[in-house]
Amino acid sequence: MNPEKQKLSLLSDKIAGLLTFIKDRFDLHEGKEDEIETIVYIKKNIEFRGANLWILIFAILVASVGLNVNSTAVIIGAMLISPLMGPIMGIGMGAGINDFELIKKSLKNLGIAVLISIMTSTLYFSFTPLNEAQSELLARTEPTIWDVLIALFGGLAGIIAGSRKEKSNAIPGVAIATALMPPLCTAGYGLATWNLYYFLGAFYLFFINSVFISLSTYLIVRFMGFPKKEFVDVQREKKVRNYITIFILITVVPSIYLAYNIVRRTIWEKSAKEFVQTEFDFPSTQIINSNYIYEPDSSVIEVALVGQRIGEEEISIIQKKTAAFKLNRTYLIVKQSGDTGMDMNMLRSDVLKDLYERNEAMIQGKDQKIAFLEREVAQYAASTGMVNDLAQEARINHRGLTAFSVNRSVVANLSENRQDTIMIAIATFESKPDEMEENRLKEWLSIRTKADSISLIIK
Repeated sequence: MNPEKQKLSLLSDKIAGLLTFIKDRFDLHEGKEDEIETIVYIKKNIEFRGANLWILIFAILVASVGLNVNSTAVIIGAMLISPLMGPIMGIGMGAGINDFELIKKSLKNLGIAVLISIMTSTLYFSFTPLNEAQSELLARTEPTIWDVLIALFGGLAGIIAGSRKEKSNAIPGVAIATALMPPLCTAGYGLATWNLYYFLGAFYLFFINSVFISLSTYLIVRFMGFPKKEFVDVQREKKVRNYITIFILITVVPSIYLAYNIVRRTIWEKSAKEFVQTEFDFPSTQIINSNYIYEPDSSVIEVALVGQRIGEEEISIIQKKTAAFKLNRTYLIVKQSGDTGMDMNMLRSDVLKDLYERNEAMIQGKDQKIAFLEREVAQYAASTGMVNDLAQEARINHRGLTAFSVNRSVVANLSENRQDTIMIAIATFESKPDEMEENRLKEWLSIRTKADSISLIIK
């Protein structure tokens, strides 16, 4: 055979072998449960009645308390309890196997779950004495591009895990990652406090999450070739398929448009913050507040300043620099101390907030240093107490031992330009011990102190 052809043949075989290896590694059919069993498994988790409904109510109450007291751990616990994933995945499954009845049943149960969830959280936030919006709650008032991506990838992980013979903890993990419950609780908070912005923003976030989880379920079901529902009546089958197609378009097309707008807003906000940090860096003037209002046609950056005033001409120059940051159709509003109409209460509040945040950062830094020093002191005290115990134990096995000390030291390794921590032990004997006794003492020290490296000095 021609050497060139032989090389090409070998290369072709290697590429084919590599592709086969990759295909085997990423084969979704490996370990897959029977499709009918997976469909039954998802259908079981759709219904909201009896115990399932009570679990949802209690999970919503737990999540509401977590948002109220700003506890991330409590919110995560509530999301683990939540059974909300069932009907959302049921919608995607129904669309994927042409089962219009499953879609209707899933939508009905999801509607019940959403209504009960919002009613429960509204009731809780109407009576709780803690009515201030915490950071965990505020984080659920409007979606970002990251929420869309998390819902999409999380939904893909959820349906793949649900289609396995051995169920894993992926579905509860998806419920935590996509955070379905906190937005509903935040929507309830918006109703309880008559804050329409919070209600609409949180409900919008829940809608986006639900749609993209359903979409990812639909994609995997179609990709893995789940059996579609068969109809005796061909006309009815055609009608059902048309209904499902219309449903998918009504659900997915607006959500894609909304996701596109979220991407644009996220990019704009990032550029706007970078613009403010770069262009308003003055030695005698400080930013005390900045507000970013995004609109597709006309966006606004509001900046409140304190200190030496900036002239109108300089503000006009800064305004023109928005183009360099790709902030098209963005208008700059600068409020300075002494301006007519400047809310002094707001200014005072912003100054106090800025001082509080700086002091809080300083306190946290000092707390970390104190904690570090306390650990160092505790380790030193522990090592000091350990020396006497070790000396008494060593004397039992080595009768000629007259003095003993042990301590951790930092040694500079000059050849490798790094530092090592080593345990240094100094043992004084009446007469110099033999090599066997030295090795026995060193082995005992290594086991007793659990040190990685020991340097034993014999006197």
